[in-house]
Amino acid sequence: QVQLVESGGGLVQPGGSLRLSCAASGSIVSIYLMGWYRQAPGKQRELVATITRGGNTNYADSVKGRFTISRDNAKNTVYLQMSSLKPEDTAVYYCNADIERLSLIKGYWGQGTQVTVSS
Repeated sequence: QVQLVESGGGLVQPGGSLRLSCAASGSIVSIYLMGWYRQAPGKQRELVATITRGGNTNYADSVKGRFTISRDNAKNTVYLQMSSLKPEDTAVYYCNADIERLSLIKGYWGQGTQVTVSS
């Protein structure tokens, strides 16, 4: 089995910062693409950022310049550093990882962590 566990969510004021973490554990051979997604009430889940094993990153236009995705391959962990937070960033944030096990690669999701940006 493979598990992804997010942490670091919470309540923050507009303009503040927050750092999310997601650690993968279980029977893992390799982790390839990792990313963060978010979903606000009544809206579709959307991609926030992705990062390859080699460190190449991709961001949604709405978070460029404010969010930074990174990963520690030795710890099987992906991070999302969020700065200059806006109320519209409020959502449940989910991590995702393409993981190889049993000679197969498939996507896994964490349970999500709530981020609320409000005064």
